[in-house]
Amino acid sequence: VKVAFAPEKLKNTFGEYISRKGLTQLRIAETEKYAHVTFFFNGGVETVFPGEDRVLIHSPKVATYDLQPEMNAYLVTDALVQRIESGRYDVIILNYANCDMVGHTGVFDAAKAAVEAVDACVGRVTDAIAKMGGVALITADHGNADKMAAEDGSPFTAHTTNPVPFCVVGYPCRLRSGGKLADIAPTMLKILGLPQPPEMTG
Repeated sequence: VKVAFAPEKLKNTFGEYISRKGLTQLRIAETEKYAHVTFFFNGGVETVFPGEDRVLIHSPKVATYDLQPEMNAYLVTDALVQRIESGRYDVIILNYANCDMVGHTGVFDAAKAAVEAVDACVGRVTDAIAKMGGVALITADHGNADKMAAEDGSPFTAHTTNPVPFCVVGYPCRLRSGGKLADIAPTMLKILGLPQPPEMTG
C-alpha cells in the first residue's frame, strides 16, 4: 500500500534526550492519561529510558466520569507529592485526566467539580515543588471543560481549539505570547541548563 505520509520516527524526544544526559525522570498519571505521559510523550514508542520511572494510578470504575469528577486525582497527587519530597527526580511528567474526561460528559456541574479538584491538587503539587526548590510548568494540549454548552444550549462534549494557559512557577522569566506545544520541551531544557537538540524546532 502506498501512503502519502509515512509515520515519523522521532529522534531526541525529551525523555530520550534527558536520559542520555544522565537525568532522572518520573511519569505519573491515572489510567485514562497514562499512555499520554509514557507512550505518546516518548514519541510513540514503549521504551522506558534509563533513569525513567513510571507510576500508574488506576482510574475509578464508574460508568461515566461525571459520577466521580475528582476521578483519582487525589491519589495521583498523594503518590506524586511523596516522590517529589524524595528528591529522586530531575523531571516529572504528570497528567491530570479530569478536565478532559469529565468535560467529555457535557455535564457542567461535574466539569466544575473536576476543575476544582485539579486546582486543589495542582496547588499541593506546586507547594511541594517549591519546598524542594524546583520549577513547575502547567499547561494543556487542548481545551475541553472551558466550553460545556453549544450555541444552542445543548451539552458540548468535544475538545476546543481555544488557546490554553502556560504557567511557570518558581522560575523568573518573561514568556512571549503565541507559543505552541513545540516550545515546551525546549523551555524545559533551558530551565534544566541543557542545550536544545537540533530535532526540536520550538
